Amino acid sequence: MMNFIDINSDVGERPEALLDGREEELLAQVSSANIACGVHAGDISTMACVIRLCARHNVSIGAHPSYPDRANFGRTEMNLSSNKIEECIRSQVKTLVSVAEKLHCSVRHVKPHGALYNVATKDARVSAAIAAGVKIVDKRLILLGLAGSPMLDVWRGAGFTVAAEAFADRRYEPDGLLRSRKLPGAVINDPSEAVEQALAIAKYGLVVAADGSTLKAEAQTICIHSDTENAIAIARALRQVLPREGIQIRPL
Repeated sequence: MMNFIDINSDVGERPEALLDGREEELLAQVSSANIACGVHAGDISTMACVIRLCARHNVSIGAHPSYPDRANFGRTEMNLSSNKIEECIRSQVKTLVSVAEKLHCSVRHVKPHGALYNVATKDARVSAAIAAGVKIVDKRLILLGLAGSPMLDVWRGAGFTVAAEAFADRRYEPDGLLRSRKLPGAVINDPSEAVEQALAIAKYGLVVAADGSTLKAEAQTICIHSDTENAIAIARALRQVLPREGIQIRPL
């Protein structure tokens, strides 16, 4: 059982949530934010807005780079060369770092988005290209990746500090990978179910897969997607339940 954990969320992806205050409600509950870098979603304006909210709520700032595929929200695999992935990552991370510096803030971590993340969990070439792109910007940045996946070993081998990530709002397959969003039950919308899964991860490093089997999920950070239905309710519940169970929520 660990006595602390980070709660992260992918943000800056929905301008309407920034306008109506939902994004800030969510950010007030988490400890780290992965900010869309303008390729799958967002732009310079949304990046700046989210960074200011992070500063207001003492939330750690991270980059959330993606495949260059805004039409599909970065959730469709693309066949890109290693050089193209490296350049795409470098450009996105550098952009967020530049915006943050102008606001006197610092970027602390990087988490790939969507299909890029999923491909990197099992493709060493892609995970190595991601590391190469980040290293050009700042090799001190922490890389967030799926707990138990080879991507973490690739990144460690490239000299990075890594953080193993698990998910409160996503179903797992028996092999430890995330269930495809195209399949039923892939997203956990029920707050009580999401909290139960997050608590098992934080306390015991375990998660129940879609077929009922139990998997290891030893993680330092737990994700709640901002576009998951009831994301704010899930985050609020975790803020209440985890401390009661002796687990502090804090940034990486």
